[in-house]
Amino acid sequence: MTAEVAIESFRVCIPLFQALGDVYRQDIIMLLAEKERLTVNEITDHSTLSRPAISHHLKILRQANLVSIEQKGTQRIYSLSLEHSVDQLKKLIHVVEENCF
Repeated sequence: MTAEVAIESFRVCIPLFQALGDVYRQDIIMLLAEKERLTVNEITDHSTLSRPAISHHLKILRQANLVSIEQKGTQRIYSLSLEHSVDQLKKLIHVVEENCF
């Protein structure tokens, strides 16, 4: 593998690392891992943050492909969607193992 491939693998993971780098977003991920599906209000009930703050963090998690939304009537139900992100991380680990060891 070339250095360009390694650099590209790192670059692709930047949004993921940024999303995972916040303790509140980590808490939301762990809560969704435990409860599986929650609305913004239900997530807010488990947090010290305001509803708008939770919505902001969910937006970042959604943009990083870490959560998905299901619309049910007027409610938006959030759940983890980790497959794509885990695949990205696995590719990065592979590139690091191939080029850095």
